Amino acid sequence: MPHSHLISIVDDDEGVRSATASLVRSLGLRVQTFASAEEFLDSPQRDETACLVTDIHMGGMDGLDLQKAVRRLGLGFPILFVTGLASDRLRERALQGGATAFFTKPLDVGAFLSCLEDCLRGRSLP
Repeated sequence: MPHSHLISIVDDDEGVRSATASLVRSLGLRVQTFASAEEFLDSPQRDETACLVTDIHMGGMDGLDLQKAVRRLGLGFPILFVTGLASDRLRERALQGGATAFFTKPLDVGAFLSCLEDCLRGRSLP
């Protein structure tokens, strides 16, 4: 896996942000974390991002609104949602909005890491 890929993680829960960052770093990838969607959108790392991992339910702008903003900006990187408060409706909205994957907590670590690796290799996902 190339070490130059930057994975951006957006979650308002510091513990989840830190745990997800450690997990992604275990693949040897660069990680930048953000406490809010707005912080990510205002950062220079936004344009360096190879893949975005985000929660849906956050204070301020939620993950679905973040997804819309990213696509309006013309940023085509994959978006992986990880959420503890999932519903079929939210999953459908995320996937219809162009999300690559939608994971629920507790996270299936193997499936998540495999999906992330596939995204970075440019493979098509089901």
